Amino acid sequence: MSSNNCLSIQVDPNDNVAVVVSTDGLPAGCLLADGTELRERNPQGHKVALVDIARDAPVLRYGEVIGFAREAIARGRWINEAMLRMPEAPTLDALPLATRKAADRESLEGYTFEGYRNADGSVGTRNILGISTSVQCVAGVTNHVVDRIKRELLPRYPNVDDVVALNHGYGCGVAIDAPAAIVPIRTLQNLARNPNFGGELMVIGLGCEKLQPQRLVAPPSLPGQQTPQTAHASIVSLQEKRFTGFNTMVEGILERAKAHLERLNRRTRVSCPASDLVVGMQCGGSDALSGLTANPAVGFAADLIVRAGGSVMFSEVTEVRDAIHLLTPRAVDEETGRALVREMSWYDDYLGRGQADRSANTTPGNKRGGLANIVEKAMGSIVKSGSSPIVDVIGPGERLRRKGLSFAATPASDFICGTLQLAAGMNMHLFTKGRGTPYGLALVPVIKVATNSRLARQWFDLIDVDAGRIATGDATIEAVGWEIFRLILAVASGHVQVAADRLGLRNDLVLFNPAPVT
Repeated sequence: MSSNNCLSIQVDPNDNVAVVVSTDGLPAGCLLADGTELRERNPQGHKVALVDIARDAPVLRYGEVIGFAREAIARGRWINEAMLRMPEAPTLDALPLATRKAADRESLEGYTFEGYRNADGSVGTRNILGISTSVQCVAGVTNHVVDRIKRELLPRYPNVDDVVALNHGYGCGVAIDAPAAIVPIRTLQNLARNPNFGGELMVIGLGCEKLQPQRLVAPPSLPGQQTPQTAHASIVSLQEKRFTGFNTMVEGILERAKAHLERLNRRTRVSCPASDLVVGMQCGGSDALSGLTANPAVGFAADLIVRAGGSVMFSEVTEVRDAIHLLTPRAVDEETGRALVREMSWYDDYLGRGQADRSANTTPGNKRGGLANIVEKAMGSIVKSGSSPIVDVIGPGERLRRKGLSFAATPASDFICGTLQLAAGMNMHLFTKGRGTPYGLALVPVIKVATNSRLARQWFDLIDVDAGRIATGDATIEAVGWEIFRLILAVASGHVQVAADRLGLRNDLVLFNPAPVT
């Protein structure tokens, strides 16, 4: 079969494998562009050997070693995960720090969106009443109240987009003063201060819980981090003596909610520069095309946001750990580089205490999509960070401190990562996918980018951008990157509704709690 119909991509000239990109895979006998003839059928996203690879020889993709051959692999063979032995993770004690000089790039001027300006200078892309809970015990009551507010009160306040319960599984039965407890506690403190809540903080507590609701209203200042302020805060504890029965609890909460809704209803959209964007990036259900299409396009858009003066964060420690040697040189200074190393080391120890390692990251879906192991996955994951210098590193649950590109240290779990990025102050979310997930968040719009056109066609009403066009040559990384950037501005302005919002898809928030449970 002609190479014109046998589409594959060799990322780096030094690679000894190529990735099949044809939607239905390629049959045996296909001739790739370099003359390699496939010896067997090869599914989309999977690798084919471009040369004879000896046993124990390195297998290269992205110009990096993604594994060592467990057996001799003939040219044209399909390479699957069982044929590779995973390399050791890069050591953390001798990494290059801040050695790559940032390229001079022209700033982007004149790009704006319509957002909600807050008293602390942050900008919301939605206007939401958030009701936080101090303990899981009150989740049932909170859900009941939220339903009542939506049905009975929200129609009176047309400028308020939604009311959202910040439920979670924390607050009691935990080692509240353990050192690692700071992670879930500061996550809850900062979630309630997401810019889409407009400085309004409403907390429902029980009264006897270990995490007293006052800690969510007035969190202590953290070293090197300014405590965010809320314009108006209120607490309702269900064990208050004034409440006699369930209905009085509900009416008391509804009465408090009215004051918050009144103030939120006075918020209006104003023109804001693109520098007020705070964009979180994440991949979920990744396949081998993630690092070829969606992630590079998102990385290009990330560079545009940085050039416009905005804030971007990438995350997922286990999905950058094997590429850390490519990231520390991009740190803006040695201190930031050491912070990257520190977060990698902390997570190595965390996994070790749980008798797991980074190889536990890859899923059956990742492997069916052509990703042999976490090393290959990491090389494709970091591409969504673009090429801007890394200006800061924040720990799990902390808020962003600087404009530009930051690394927010989070687990790779979609739900935990999204929750931590919300706590960091995210007001827009980019989510790339190859296998497909209907992921959505109530707090911020989620733009979903498909890595392959097959998924975009199959899930036509769930996907916002088809980056699979890059693989087939129908679009360029640059063109799709600009498309994503412009879509971010339109969605942030409320002019375009993302697929998850049209369908009402909302995932639960999930806290990261590395501390003991008692």
